Amino acid sequence: MDMKDVFSRGRRRAMKLALPAALCGFMLPAAAQDKIEGTVQADIVSQYVWRGQDLGDVSLQPTLGLSYKGLSLTAWGSIGLSDPTDTKEFDLTLAYNIGGLNIGVTDYWFNTNDRYFCYEAHGTSHVFEANIGYDFGPVAVQWYTNFAGNDGLGKSGRRAYSSYFELSAPFSLAGCQWTGTVGAVPYATDFYQDAGGFAVTNVTLKATKDIRVTKSFALPLFAAVTANPSTEKAYFTFGLTLAP
Repeated sequence: MDMKDVFSRGRRRAMKLALPAALCGFMLPAAAQDKIEGTVQADIVSQYVWRGQDLGDVSLQPTLGLSYKGLSLTAWGSIGLSDPTDTKEFDLTLAYNIGGLNIGVTDYWFNTNDRYFCYEAHGTSHVFEANIGYDFGPVAVQWYTNFAGNDGLGKSGRRAYSSYFELSAPFSLAGCQWTGTVGAVPYATDFYQDAGGFAVTNVTLKATKDIRVTKSFALPLFAAVTANPSTEKAYFTFGLTLAP
């Protein structure tokens, strides 16, 4: 099955976060520290929505990461729990944070080709993306560009170097932590559901609240409303984070 066909169907295939990022996408915010710090956690989400695109149904998304003095290495994955046809995803992100500046490189892999170590130009299931961003405090900006692997194509039929950028703003309201995000594809690529040019693909409002279970343990719950003006679709998602 062609990667772009799967991607355009939503998560019958997938293409990120960045640890979201979420990672963002897929990056760990790393403050300068004197010892190596580790992260082990998992999100359970009602729907896998990435940059305004539907990439799957109920999913389990584990994270494993190490960080040291601003440098971080993160593994992130996603596997469908309710739909066996949802594509499995495994991403690796190497990132560096200094002050408000962050840079990173992510290797996305999807099991549309079951051979993980296949890097052939026309057969790989890997997509390689670079990102750079800056957190100004009230607002953060991020830019992402695919530079190798199974990228999408532009109008000329050549590699599009598919890109995406977004602005996000965190705030507190009514006992919850909120984040507003607006993201767009700057130019034509079929990697982002056949964007024919500049297209706003992601308008999201997300809220997170910790539910106290015991005196020493809280369960973070989150919900998000996402609209994709480009495809005229909207999503309401819910999830929780399991972490020590």
